[in-house]
Amino acid sequence: MLLTVSLGQMDVRFGDPSANLEKATQLTEEAKRRGSDLLLLPELWSTAYDLPNASRYASPLTSGLFADLSALARRTGIYLLGSTLSLLGPDQYGNTLTVFAPDGSLLAHYSKTHLFRLMNEEQYLTPGNQAATVNLPFGRAGLAICYDLRFPELFRSYALAGAQMVFLPAEWPHPRLTHWQTLVRARAIENQMFIFACNRVGSDPSNRFFGHSLAVDPWGEVLIEGGEDEDLLTVTVDLSKVHQVRQKIPILNDRRPEIYSL
Repeated sequence: MLLTVSLGQMDVRFGDPSANLEKATQLTEEAKRRGSDLLLLPELWSTAYDLPNASRYASPLTSGLFADLSALARRTGIYLLGSTLSLLGPDQYGNTLTVFAPDGSLLAHYSKTHLFRLMNEEQYLTPGNQAATVNLPFGRAGLAICYDLRFPELFRSYALAGAQMVFLPAEWPHPRLTHWQTLVRARAIENQMFIFACNRVGSDPSNRFFGHSLAVDPWGEVLIEGGEDEDLLTVTVDLSKVHQVRQKIPILNDRRPEIYSL
């Protein structure tokens, strides 16, 4: 099964949802022109880390920018993924990744479960409380966001649940480029799956972001990687490679979970 994915490596305007939606719209239209099945946008693509004003931006999953994403997916006819601020409950705000189908329906959502203290997420956000997968026509996918990349248990749980790929939007800053590249490849290798990771570029008042969005295959080979400028990276993958790799080296079958607890 072939899948064409575009990674929308954009410079997110701090606290400016209208400008960022315009940029996201341009990227979606170009991805469609290229024949992409799916576009992945960065973490908090609509506002960046303007978390003290989360109450100004957050909305339920059926309104606000989520409604705009639904309409955009429906108009362009591709799958649209990215994370933005959602209203989880009274005065509770989540960093939530959504998956909108070409007909505009919301197929799945995942709120970031591991909050990143270096960007003060725990001061303003409520962590999600469950992992999430989504069944797409191309295969099963796991959902994760940025700092989640440092928690291999989440990705292994997706592999055990039959996921062939994981989509991961991020705002991963300098100076941790080596961490980013190494961890994306490691999660792909150890779980024998595709990882599609979209990182922003540009800067906010406290950080400078390096981009280097990646698509990595189940062998850990980098299929495409961005630089540090805005870009739309597009790659076509054959998802049958997941089965081939897992058959060749049956890691998941050779696990011994009975000895892993000390």
